[in-house]
Amino acid sequence: MYLEHLSLTDFRSYAQVDLALEPGVTVLLGANGIGKTNLMEAIGYLATLSSHRVSSDGPLMRFGTERALIRARLVRGEQATLLELEINGTRANRGRINRSNPVRARDILGICHTVLFAPEDLALVKGDPSNRRRFLDELLVSLIPRHAATRSDYDRVLKQRNALLKSARAGKFSSGHEATLDVWDQHMARAGAELLFARLELVERLRPHLNGAYAQLTDGSKEAGAIYRSSLQGLIDDDGTAAGHPGAAAAVDGSEDLRLLTVDQLTDRYVQAFAASRRKELERGISLVGPHRDELELVLGEAPAKGYASHGETWSMCLSLRLASYYVMLDDARTGGSAPILILDDVFAELDVQRRRKLAAIVAGAEQVLVTAAVEADIPEELAGRRVMVIPGGIDEQG
Repeated sequence: MYLEHLSLTDFRSYAQVDLALEPGVTVLLGANGIGKTNLMEAIGYLATLSSHRVSSDGPLMRFGTERALIRARLVRGEQATLLELEINGTRANRGRINRSNPVRARDILGICHTVLFAPEDLALVKGDPSNRRRFLDELLVSLIPRHAATRSDYDRVLKQRNALLKSARAGKFSSGHEATLDVWDQHMARAGAELLFARLELVERLRPHLNGAYAQLTDGSKEAGAIYRSSLQGLIDDDGTAAGHPGAAAAVDGSEDLRLLTVDQLTDRYVQAFAASRRKELERGISLVGPHRDELELVLGEAPAKGYASHGETWSMCLSLRLASYYVMLDDARTGGSAPILILDDVFAELDVQRRRKLAAIVAGAEQVLVTAAVEADIPEELAGRRVMVIPGGIDEQG
């Protein structure tokens, strides 16, 4: 799959811009702050309905406007698909597929696949657990779009349950609230079990690719791994970091392999864990057990990558995570999915020469690779291809 044309209206710094693209490598060159990343952000947003730079949609709309529009023409084999996504400031976002009637934005998920490398990826290793959970969930939704509803259902139930727990902490909790909490426990247990089951399966798919990608980028002297730490097993401390022992409130044996359980069995485990944690949750006013508290621990050799990896190793681990997601998508493409568009946004400026060349050699064979850089000298010769100049407010194509 490749992107043939991108059009933006009132997106970020662009009142209107059109960009024609083709298979293979395209490098967008321009000074820092000129708008290169805005173009890549729009493509990534079309694939995931989220930005790698901001957590809300407000900054995506050009200042002073209340709506932004992304249009993209995607080609897969002999078939072309026109996607339109309307980002709204005052109502729900909407999408269109091949100029059909408007649909919910999440109904376009799974059509455009991307893997986006960016300097912000350092947070995948150095940041808090929410960055790694987001990485898993975005990849999960790209592969299986129905899990967008799974995430949405869980977030909705979590919000309602937390509101009830906060009212209890404020002294407004009654026996009637207790019965209501029991109901929310059941809803959250089911939604949480479905999300946990999907994440565990995904981590199993990622793990071998992560180690393989790390070996490709380095001398292979260390193995890279990923361990899913579930709050269900008491493996997460109250601050959200991985603990080395089962928590006192856990109702599940920390040694139990959750990968062997069904969704129904995980639902039962959550119900047990909520019951065991209730007193502590009422005291704290928050939900202490659930996928929102879990951690994907990245391991390099025998030590956690966070806090122990050097700067170069950290970058290699970040790149390996993105490459692993690319390889998982390629596996999926062989069974009917679409190979992803690779986007490397200002990444090469952050890497040493050796890592630049190794990364370039790995991605050069993808169906479409989009690269941004401030200076052409940062681009390895392995990524020979079309060059496009980005200028204030638009594009100046150079062949």
